[in-house]
Amino acid sequence: MVAGAIGVSATGDFVALIALGLRANDLWEGVGVSVVFISLWAPAALLAGHAGLIVDRFETWSVAIAASLFQCVVAAALAFTTGSIAPLLVLSALLGVGLTIAQSAEFALVPVLAGRRSLGRANGLVESARSLGFVVGPLAGGALATALGTRAAMLVDSASFLAITGALATLAVRREPVRTDSPPRAREGLDLLFGERTLAITVTAGTLTLVFMSASIPADFVYVTADLGKSALALGLVLTLWAAAMLAGSLVVAPRVPSHAVAAGALLAASLQGFSKFAAPFWMVFPFMCFCYPFGGLGHGAKNTLFRTLLHERIAPERHGRAFAAYNGLRNGAELIALAAGGALVAAIGGAGTLWLAGGAAGIVGLAGAALVTSRRAPGQSAAARANAS
Repeated sequence: MVAGAIGVSATGDFVALIALGLRANDLWEGVGVSVVFISLWAPAALLAGHAGLIVDRFETWSVAIAASLFQCVVAAALAFTTGSIAPLLVLSALLGVGLTIAQSAEFALVPVLAGRRSLGRANGLVESARSLGFVVGPLAGGALATALGTRAAMLVDSASFLAITGALATLAVRREPVRTDSPPRAREGLDLLFGERTLAITVTAGTLTLVFMSASIPADFVYVTADLGKSALALGLVLTLWAAAMLAGSLVVAPRVPSHAVAAGALLAASLQGFSKFAAPFWMVFPFMCFCYPFGGLGHGAKNTLFRTLLHERIAPERHGRAFAAYNGLRNGAELIALAAGGALVAAIGGAGTLWLAGGAAGIVGLAGAALVTSRRAPGQSAAARANAS
């Protein structure tokens, strides 16, 4: 039920992205889209520590419901914001704050919901639901904005937050905060990610691959439309193939990776993601791109699921909120920087050149990280096991 609600909410998020982008472009043509997206995603990078601290210091079920209701109200307010870019930016930033807290709370609740079930399968279910939202959301957002306008699209996003609130309201499980002698610190999330060898290598290499993969996103548009001379429909097809393959990566591949190989598996999946983009321009025909990109989507879905499982398994449960918020902050910060760099790369070396450079670099970094992780096992117990034992 919760995974289904997450899928509905992810669909609503993409509906909102389309609506916000269209409205921002109308109000501030040229730079409005970039500015409003930065406002939406910046809180995840700037407020990660505080969001994680809220999740770990208070009962998480209540935090998740409060965050969803907050997003519902903000999205409804965005639906009726017209005539000026400033309120749009402020409300977009508030929506980003709610999203940062909600995602950390959802991550921390997954082990409680999973119970004795496999964490890999539970994370696979959550990620596959989110991936389905990635497939349906942009199409639904474009259709709604075209047929009924951006206000209707934002109201649909507002309603999607009620879906996750309703699903959470049915839960009997709770995640109570663990009381300790020393109060938790907002910056502790980064210490958790980099305080243990396997996690430090995996997070560092994974963030670097994300930088290159995000830099390649503008190249997808240029490569399909300019280099191959195809329409926007062709671009939509290849991106849909990628997103659909993410479902298989989350549901089929990731849960089958044994627990001792989760870190290496996550980085190998990131490598596959990069090399799929690296390979696509070697034979510059659209069908070959359609053949390569599903492999990237497969790696993308598996990577996301395995990273979540690694954090769950190697970090103590009472610190999950701070750990995931820090990880999410790194990820969003990397994406914001990389998207800007990707535009410059495309302008300098073209769509195909950017896919070769960014995809190849991501593939090599993923392979190198997997080799480092497997070259020498970190001694002793995982961070979660040591914390639990103490």
